[in-house]
This record gives sequence, C-alpha cells and structure tokens, in this order.
Amino acid sequence: MVLENGWSAVKGLKPPEAIKEPHRRRAQGDSFVDPYEWMRDKESDRVQRYVAAQNEYCEQRMAGLKTLRGTLFDEIRSRVQQTDMSVPTRMNGYWYFTRTEEGKQYGIQCRVPIRGENDWNPPSFSAAGVSEPLDGEEVVFDCNTESEGHDFFNVGGLDLSHDGRMMAYSVDVSGNERYDLRIRDLATGEDFPEVIHEVAGGGCITPDGKWVFYTRVNDAWRPYCVWRHRVGTDASEDVKVYDDPDERFWVGVGLSFDERHIIIESGSKTTSEVLMLPVENPEGEFEPFIRRVEGVEYDVSFARFEDEGGDIPVALVIHNVTNPNFEIDVIDMRTHEPPYELGEGVCVAQGSPAGCEPPHGHKPTPETRAIRYQSISTLSDITNNPEILQDVQGLRIEGIAMYRNFVVLSYRADSLPQLAVMPKRAAKDDFLAGRPWGFGGIVPRVDGKLYSIGMSGNPSYDAPRLRYTTVSYTQPGELHEYDPETDTDVLLKRATVLGDFDPADYAEKRMWVRVRDGEHVPVSLVWRRGRIPALRGAKEGLTDEVIEVPRELILSYEDMSARYDRRESPMFITGYGAYEISSDPSFSVPRLSMLDRGVLYAVAHTRGGGELGRGWYEQGRKLNKMNTFIDFIDVTAALQRNGIADPKRTVANGGSAGGLLMGAVANMAPQLYAGIEADVPFVDALTSILDTSLPLTVTEWDEWGDPLHNAEVYRYMKQYSPYENVQDADEREQEYGTRHFPSMFITTSMNDTRVLYVEPLKWLARLQEPEAEVDAVAKIEVEAGHGGVTGRYKRWQEIAYENAWCLAVMGITE
Repeated sequence: MVLENGWSAVKGLKPPEAIKEPHRRRAQGDSFVDPYEWMRDKESDRVQRYVAAQNEYCEQRMAGLKTLRGTLFDEIRSRVQQTDMSVPTRMNGYWYFTRTEEGKQYGIQCRVPIRGENDWNPPSFSAAGVSEPLDGEEVVFDCNTESEGHDFFNVGGLDLSHDGRMMAYSVDVSGNERYDLRIRDLATGEDFPEVIHEVAGGGCITPDGKWVFYTRVNDAWRPYCVWRHRVGTDASEDVKVYDDPDERFWVGVGLSFDERHIIIESGSKTTSEVLMLPVENPEGEFEPFIRRVEGVEYDVSFARFEDEGGDIPVALVIHNVTNPNFEIDVIDMRTHEPPYELGEGVCVAQGSPAGCEPPHGHKPTPETRAIRYQSISTLSDITNNPEILQDVQGLRIEGIAMYRNFVVLSYRADSLPQLAVMPKRAAKDDFLAGRPWGFGGIVPRVDGKLYSIGMSGNPSYDAPRLRYTTVSYTQPGELHEYDPETDTDVLLKRATVLGDFDPADYAEKRMWVRVRDGEHVPVSLVWRRGRIPALRGAKEGLTDEVIEVPRELILSYEDMSARYDRRESPMFITGYGAYEISSDPSFSVPRLSMLDRGVLYAVAHTRGGGELGRGWYEQGRKLNKMNTFIDFIDVTAALQRNGIADPKRTVANGGSAGGLLMGAVANMAPQLYAGIEADVPFVDALTSILDTSLPLTVTEWDEWGDPLHNAEVYRYMKQYSPYENVQDADEREQEYGTRHFPSMFITTSMNDTRVLYVEPLKWLARLQEPEAEVDAVAKIEVEAGHGGVTGRYKRWQEIAYENAWCLAVMGITE
C-alpha cells in the first residue's frame, strides 16, 4: 500500500506497542499522568528491546526508499571533492592545515614549518595537487587512526605550546560529551603516561608547554570547575583553581588572544564573568577582570597600541550594561590595575536599544523606557557611532578583534552578519582623539544573494592581513584575505562543488511575513530557477517584500488542500528560534538534491533567534515563547495561501530546540503540514525543566523560565510542551475539522546529554497510540550524542536517509 503522499505503509505491519505504567508528576498544584516515564531507565532490558523494535520498525518502513536513499547518497558524494586540503593558517612557527582523503571518514591535521619570520604567504598548492604532501609536511593528528575501534569519535579540542612541540587533546568515543584528556610530545609522537578522564571539551596548554588547564563536569553535565595539571605528573596531583557553585553557570578556560593571560569565563544565559591570570605565573590566583553583575553579559580581549612613547595596553570590552544590543568600550589599562568597571573606557560602537528590555537589575531611564516600545526595525541613529553603523535596522554589536596592523568589528544589521575593518594606526588616532572610529565595511561579492560573512583563520596577532569567509544559500563558501592598508582583497579558495553545478541555476531571497500580532518576520527562500512557478521573475536577495498571514488560519487539512488545484510547489521549511542563535545563510551540498527535484527550501527566522538583535530574542523566550511557534505557523500559512507552496507537500524540520518547535506546531496547526522531521527534539520540556537532577535544567531556566518555583511559568509551558499536548484524532477533528496529523520522522541518540533520548522516545510512543492515528517512525542511534553520528560518509548516509523520507512525503520518490 502506498499513501497519497508517497510514504509507504506495509500491510499488516504495526509499530511496537509500548506498555503503559502510570506515573504521576505533581507540581504547582497540578497533576500529570505520564504512562511512559519508565522509558527513562536506559539500561533496562525492556527499554533496550523497545529501542531495537522501533529501529527495526523504522527500517521496515524505509525499505521501499532504499533506491532513493542510495541515489541521494551518490549525488552527495559525487558533488564533494573528497580529496582536498584547507588553505594553511600560520600559528607561531608553522603553517597548519587539514587534509581530507577519499574513502576516509575524518580530516587529518597537518603542518609545515614557516620559511622565515616574515613568511605570511601560505604555501601554494593547486587543486590538482592537493593529494601531494608539501615540503616538510608532518601529520599532527589523524582522526582516522585515532578513531580506529570506535563507532563514534569526536575531538573536544587540540591545543599546542608556542613552539609547536607539546599538544593537549581530548576525545569522546561515546557521544556523552565527557572527554579523556591526553598530552602528546609531537617530537616523538608519544603520549605522556597521564590520562585525565571525564573532562569537558576544550582547555588549554600554556605557551611553554608545562601546564594544562581544563574543566570538569558535575553529575548534571555542567562544566563547573577549572583544574591545573603539570605535564608529566599523575592526574591525582592536579589542583582545583576555580569552582563556580551557581548551577546556572558554565565554566570554560583558555588563553587570551595575545597569549599573555590564562582566562576563565563563567556564564549563564544572561550573566557572565571573566577572570585572568598572567601566563608567567600559572600557580597564582585568578582575579576577576570585571566583577560579576547579575543580568549583565560581557567579554574582553587584550591588545595594545604600538606607540613611540611606549606601547599602550588596552582591553576591548563588549557588554550590555547600558545597551541591550551591546557596546564596545576600549580601556587604557595603564590607568589602574584590575578589576575594572562596566562602562569604563571609551565607547567605540554600540547597538540599537530599540525593542529591548534593560538588563536585569538595571532600572530603565525615561529614554530607554520610551524606546522599548519602538519597533525592532527602527533604524539606528546613534550620533557617536561609526558612520557605517548608522541607518541600519536590528543593529547588534557582536565583537571586536585587534591585531598588530588592523582592527575588525563584527556586528549584525538588516538581519544579516556584517564585518567592518580599519587600519590599526587610524584606530589609535581615533582613540586618542576621542572621535568615532572610521571603520569601513567589507562587502561580499555576492550580488543578489543572502550572505554570511565572518572572520576565519586569524589565530595570530602578528598577521598582516585579515582572513574572512563568505557564503550564501546558493554560492559555496569562499576564503578571502584583505589588506586594509592597501584595500586589496584576494580570493584564497572557493569551495569546490563537482559535477554540473552552476550557482546561476539557483536563486535565493529574503522576504517578510506580517504575522498575526503585526510583527514582520523574515523568511529566506531558496529554489532552482524555473522549478517554482510562483517565483518566476521574483525579486531576489534582501527584499522589502511583505506578505500577510491569512485571516482564516484554522482550516481543515481537507479544506486547505482543496484550495490548491494547481499543485503548488513542495516545500521544506525549517526553523530554530531559541538561545538568540541566528539561522544565517549557509551552503549545503545535500540541499541541491532537493532543489533539483523542484522543492522550495524555506527558513523561518522566528522570534527567539538573534536575526534582528536582542529584542528579537527577548520576544521569543520565557513567557514570550509562544511567539516562536506562532511565527513559524504564520510563515508557513502565508507561503501556502499566497500560492507559493502546497500544504499537501509541505514538510517541516527542526532539531533540538527546533525539535520543540516542530512538536508545538504539529499540535497547534496540523493542517499545514504533510510531514515533520524532528531531530533530537526537546519535546518533554516541562518534565525536564522541573527536574533539577537532569543535565542542563537549572542553566535552562534563564531561557524557558523556572516552572519549579513559578506557577505562571508552569502553566505557560504546559500550554505548549509537545508530549503532553498530543491530541487523539477525535479531539483534532473537533478542534480543526480534520483527523489529519503530519507524518512524523524522529531522530534521537541514546547517549545524548543535551536532550535525553527519553523525551523523543516517550513522544513517539504517545504518537503511535491507536487513538492518535499518527504515522510516526524514529531512527535511534545507539552510539552517538546530540550531534548524531560522526564521520563524513556516515553523516551523508544519515542525511540521505532523512531526505529520502522528506521527499517521499512530498510525493517525490525518484
């Protein structure tokens, strides 16, 4: 039997039956009976049997798509240059680069010595000769060798001493994000005998190679303390140097950019603190750079202005104490010893305050109180800002970096990431004169495209030129090198897409949907030219085009489908909308296979993300979280009702917090979707956020609210938490006039520590109850974590597997 949408059902095959054992969850005077909480016992035989049965059921259901899966995998593989190498990047006395070789799952980290202190031009290579070793090349770390015998392999970090001899590295071979840390002498290729088990990823080795600093995690998987290890000694002699008792805070450690300080960063979702220790005194005490202030986020980097009268050491501080979209202050560190104060120094750039609440604990002034009610789209007009930051919308300051010869500013404006740069000598003059800095923008060569731009491969303070990358939805990534002194821009490498790929065959645009509360939500569209009838001749790039959400949103699936006699285009729509993370343009080889089959690819940039600054985030978290779900629903409905996409062939996708989004929209607007792919979905949100013994719970209260101690938050989260809001078919028919519910494809991993496997597993069982009448399958990885499988070929196979299901639901099986 083949359903109308092409997703096959096997006669007589039924999903595994899950035993119901009522478990009562009580909180805030409310009671919820959970029949599947027993699935939390991961090691029990019945959970293991249930997982195996679900995987077998999924394989049986997917059997009819084996040919399509193979075709998609072959298309991915045929488009990727499998033997390749990155452009070498200089760090101290070596040029470092990564090789990939056909048939090997992982990259190989390599290096060659520099040819002299003034050698800033990377070793040359040709595309045809990437398989040939460079003169003096040596392998630093080969993941293919290191991963032998492991189904899962992930590197938590590689860090090298200044002379390039000593390397600290950490690996995870289960997916649970607890790493084993080792130190290797690259001169001999041998590891020191000590192994430090179950540490967090990251850490650093001091420039002299004598000390390693690392973080440990507690039972809730929170990196909470920093330890010091002397290379060559037993780990039992290690010393704890910092411990943050606040359960909301994650701790990390590393070297400052100028390698003069060891830096500890401790931060929650809304508050941060930086502590510092000179590298020449590794056994000393860490001191705060700026003392922690509740509700204030800040970060700092260190540099210096070279001056004839002596260098001027400066600290570049980005913070939100006076501006929710952040500002950058430059502090002359000659004035006094740390700690410093927030707001100290000279402000050189600041974001727009429009649409944002003031930081927690800071009373709004009459001016900020008035501006709170301005639209997020208000154009910035800050007189002491650099000219390049004037007259843009959604202005948010992201960061600043100072090198020996130039200064780079990263910011977000007009819903896209941006870069600006200026010579350092000019920055020094502007700083000493107290005037706005004269940054100039870097404009990507991507006419008519939606681009992402960012710094890349700039680890050395002494680098004379800036490296940056650009990418769009339809144009592969490029690595450039820019000299602000001469205004010369050189393309170092463009990602290769093999076969008959031509960027001109594809189009992209950003338009806006006016959702039901009047806000304008950006949506990005990507398609193959000539394949989407409604977009023939459409304006491309960043547009001001606005479409309205339909007034009659609640229609049955049958009513929605009846309006589409012309068979509008199939659509794959995705979103995230959490943690102020922006879904910025990126290129994807697997996506080409969908576009070539006439699928419209859409990204809904919902509130809760960071596309339009801090206000966009604030309007989609805590007691505003429903905006994220409504935005996604309204964007979908607007695209369908304006004749761009067919609801009978619309598939939605989201992962993690985006998986929560998928579960919510499936419950709230099932009539809009033929299918939904939910990856590692956070779908039992309320149960998890109530349990402080689970990983991440307390740290997540700043994102979702605290339902354990706040009844209003509890009631609000209970409205949308997907698992406990799944309706039976009779209830859907009564509310929506249809028994329809999207076909569901769910992924999860048994070793996931961010979204525990039990959440999607319980949700799956609820969806598969006969009364729900939902066609749901799940692919459950038994040896992986939150990011799924590792190894590029394995990942391509997984993507082909998932995309085959999506295409089949759209009715595309060839």
